[in-house]
Amino acid sequence: MDSMKPVKRTKLRLLAGRIYYILKRHCYWAFGGMRFAKSRSAKLKHECFSHETPLIRNLHDTDIALQYNKIDNLKLAVQRLNKIVINPGETFSYWRLIGRPTYKKGYKDGIVLFCGTVQRGVGGGLCQLSNLIYWMTLHTPLTVVERHRHSYDVFPDSDRTQPFGSGATCVYNYRDLMIRNDTEHVFQLILNVSNKYLSGSWYSDMPIHTKYEIYEINHKMERQYWGGYIRHNELRRKIYTLDGDIIADEFITENNAIMMYQPFIDCKGTQADRL
Repeated sequence: MDSMKPVKRTKLRLLAGRIYYILKRHCYWAFGGMRFAKSRSAKLKHECFSHETPLIRNLHDTDIALQYNKIDNLKLAVQRLNKIVINPGETFSYWRLIGRPTYKKGYKDGIVLFCGTVQRGVGGGLCQLSNLIYWMTLHTPLTVVERHRHSYDVFPDSDRTQPFGSGATCVYNYRDLMIRNDTEHVFQLILNVSNKYLSGSWYSDMPIHTKYEIYEINHKMERQYWGGYIRHNELRRKIYTLDGDIIADEFITENNAIMMYQPFIDCKGTQADRL
């Protein structure tokens, strides 16, 4: 984890790197040999898993207007993803379906996390959607083939209901969320943005005879030689039959993030004071 020591790069270096990785991803989409999900259909019959997250959060020192802009951004992105079907052998690509968020398409400035800082940027807030899709996918037989975690832990926990590191950050287009259907069944993503919540569900053409429990192990916050703290955990999932018999206990991923706030602070209602 020592390699996570923050590295300062010039604006020119950051711009050049971004252009390089965007072009590289377009080549990967074009020549990677994958069949991408792109069709839609009426809602399939069997719901596999659903989840919802609040649209407005109490984030310290952030402009609330950016959160309302985020809602508009989410509505545009949901239009591109809602009712998408993943047939057997196909791969869902978050950014390939949404495309580049631009002002011309109606996207607004929202909150963007960049190198541990909170900034404003066009299309900001779309990580909430990729977080939701990733969390729901962990509760299905679908295979996550690409997922990225924020390198920085920016905000202290507040009323956390999911393990640390259970989301998926997104940066157009090279930090993508890609999900492959390795089953014999058809799956469909259903999404909605209401006045208060972003909600979603995975549906299938056949009932799913398993259920899932996502949990964390080895959660710790460690001080590093360079003065900062790294937050670490590992995510696993237990797979059960509908009768409650365990089928498997699988490793999902390992998370490491540079903490941008003081750990172990005495703040009522945060995760830190419960560690």
